[in-house]
Amino acid sequence: MILTFLGDHVYGRGICVSSRSFIEAFGKVGISEEATRSTLTRMVRRGLLRRQRSGRRMYFGLTPTSSEVLKDGERRIWHSGVVNDADEDRWTLIGFSLPESWQRQRHELRSRLVWAGFGPLQNGLWIAPGEVDAAGVIEDLGANVKVFAAEPRHPTDMQALVGDAYDLAGLGARYRAFLSRWDQADPAPDAPDDLARSLTLLTGWLQIIRTDPRLPLRYLPHDWPAEKAQRVCHTLHERFRPEAEQVVARLLDTVPDETWENGDSDHIVA
Repeated sequence: MILTFLGDHVYGRGICVSSRSFIEAFGKVGISEEATRSTLTRMVRRGLLRRQRSGRRMYFGLTPTSSEVLKDGERRIWHSGVVNDADEDRWTLIGFSLPESWQRQRHELRSRLVWAGFGPLQNGLWIAPGEVDAAGVIEDLGANVKVFAAEPRHPTDMQALVGDAYDLAGLGARYRAFLSRWDQADPAPDAPDDLARSLTLLTGWLQIIRTDPRLPLRYLPHDWPAEKAQRVCHTLHERFRPEAEQVVARLLDTVPDETWENGDSDHIVA
């Protein structure tokens, strides 16, 4: 949820935000002050936020890592869309071999593969739709990895292959649960304001689409709910935006990001 807040209200503005602003914003969705402070600290340790002191107050700004994460989230929500209706049937294959003792590297590689849209084809061989730049997936792991671009050929049953490599039932259920919650006249009626609704909406949406590999439409069930869910998300976000921005303007305590003032802003705005 912190990343959602940063992406919607901080990314690209060259500002650092006080811890008190985070606490007030997330209190609206039932997150305690202790939990917010703990999460901010963990994000600093993981390189997703940086601290900047101004007077007696502590502020938090973006880092190159968090900026890339937010840039990716922005692309997935507003630009790439959830439907892959490309005419070409192109895929990326990654084969890898890791020693059994490399449990940490194996887990890390598989996590990165899922994040990049890959599904397991068979042991040590993963597949993703389209042409995926695998450099960021395999770098610094020291793994023996081979990458290929491929097209399916007879007698490969791509419908069955996609069903085996990806949890379509689980992904479809997440989209339908999203619609059940948000596709109604008065969604989230118990929320205190539209900032809380907007944060909850986008956080839930991102959790779904970050696990969606954007498989070719030709291999998906005819009643695939992703496109309808996307329309609902975009429509509600625009509906919530005016009041959400007014609430943020009242609660946001910021200072200029020193990395911007020092001319080091390229890593924040693409």
